[in-house]
Amino acid sequence: MIITRRAIPRRAVLRGIGATVALPLLDGMLPAFASQLPSVNRLSIVFSPNGMNMATWTPTGEGATFQISPTLKPLAPFRDRLLILSGMDNSIGDARPGEGESAPHERAGGVFLTSVHPEREGRAGTSMDQVLARELGRETQLASLELGLHANEIVGQCEKGWSCAYMNTLSWRTPTTPLPVEYRPRAVFERLFGDSDSTDPAVRRSRIQKDRSLLDSVTEAATRLIRSVGTADRARLTEYLDGMRDVERRIQRAEEQSVREIPAVDRPAGIPATFDEHAKLMFDLQVLALQADLTRVITFMLGPEQSNRAYPEIGVPDVHHGLSHHQGDAEKLSKIAQIDAHHTKTFAYYLEKLQTTREGDGSLLDHATILFGCSMSDGNDHLLQNLPIVVAGGGNGRLKGSRHLRFAKGTPISNLYLTLMDMVGVRLDRFGDSTGRLDLGA
Repeated sequence: MIITRRAIPRRAVLRGIGATVALPLLDGMLPAFASQLPSVNRLSIVFSPNGMNMATWTPTGEGATFQISPTLKPLAPFRDRLLILSGMDNSIGDARPGEGESAPHERAGGVFLTSVHPEREGRAGTSMDQVLARELGRETQLASLELGLHANEIVGQCEKGWSCAYMNTLSWRTPTTPLPVEYRPRAVFERLFGDSDSTDPAVRRSRIQKDRSLLDSVTEAATRLIRSVGTADRARLTEYLDGMRDVERRIQRAEEQSVREIPAVDRPAGIPATFDEHAKLMFDLQVLALQADLTRVITFMLGPEQSNRAYPEIGVPDVHHGLSHHQGDAEKLSKIAQIDAHHTKTFAYYLEKLQTTREGDGSLLDHATILFGCSMSDGNDHLLQNLPIVVAGGGNGRLKGSRHLRFAKGTPISNLYLTLMDMVGVRLDRFGDSTGRLDLGA
C-alpha cells in the first residue's frame, strides 16, 4: 500500500506580514492509519452574574429522567451533553464575624473559582482556571484567555472599601494577582492572530486601515497549503479561514458603526452595539482559539457581579442588579427569568458552534469540558448555596450527559473543581475547601 498523506506538524502556522495564523487539527497532522484524535484537554468557563431565578432554573426530577426547566430550555438540543448539578455550595465565601453583610457581590465573585474566602484588600486564592493554565498552557501559545463583555475601568475600592477586582474578574494567577478580562474583540483577535507589538490604539487603527484584513498577508501561504492537502483537510481549512474572515469582518463593521452611530462618545472601537452581537462575536473568537489550539483554558464573563446592564431588546428595560433584589415580587422574578433564559440562549449559541466545528472523529464539543453558572443562587439574599451549575461537553469521552444530579446540602463546589481538573489531566490532593471528589458517573 502507498501512503500519500502529507505529514503536517501539529504546531504548523501560516505566517505573513503582521499576522501569524495557527491551523486547526487536520487529518494530515495525524499519523497514517491513526483512527483517534490525540487527547487534548480543554476547559471553558462561562459566567452569568447576579444569580438566577432558581424556581425557573431547577429541573424537575433527577437522573436521566429529569424534565428540563424553562430557563434551561434553550439547552435542550444538547441534552446528551448536559450535566445539571444541584447542591453545589460556596459557603466559604460567606461573611465572617466582623465583616457584616457588606460587599456580598465582591465576596461572591472572589470566591467563585478560588473556593478561598476573599479578604477586603484584594487577596483570595489561585483560581482553578489558572491552576489548569500552569499545566495545560505549556502546550499552547497562550496559557489562558480571560474574556468578558464589560470594561475594567473601575479599579481600586468598591463597596465598603472592598477591592473592585472581585467583581470584574474570576481569574487569579496568585492570591494577590487578579487577571483583567479583555472585552474588545479586535484586541482578542490580534492577540490570537496578529503580530503587532504596539498597544497604541492609533497605531492599531492605522494598520487596520492600511491592511484590509490580517489574513490578506497569509492568503498566498494558505492557498499553497490548501492545494497540497487532501479533500477533507481542504474543506476543513477553508471553513476555518472563512470563519476567521467572518469574525474580522464583523469586528470591522462594529468599529465603523461605533464611530458613525455615537460620534460624541469616547467609546472603544470594535464593540458591537448589543449584548447579543457582542457575546456571539466573543464566543466565535473562543471557538477559533480552541480550534487552532492556541489555548486550552478560557473564562468568559457575560457580565460582572452586580451588573447593571438592561435588556430592552428582550423587553426588559430594567437594570439586572436592581431586578435581582426582587423581594419576592412576581413581576421582577418574571423579568429575571427572562434575563436568565437570554443568557442561557446565548450560551447555547456557543455549544452549537462547538458542536458544528469538526475535529478528528467528532466535534470540539465532544473534546471539551464547559462549565456554565453563577457565583450565587438567589440574588435577593446573595446566597452562595445551591448554585446554578451546568457542565457541558463530552470531556474527551469522560463526561456522561443527559442527567440532573442532586448532591447533599453543603457539598463544596471545590469538590466539582477537583473532579473537573482530574478530567482534564491535572490532579490535586485538595483545592480550596474541598472535602473530596464528586461521582459524576462518567
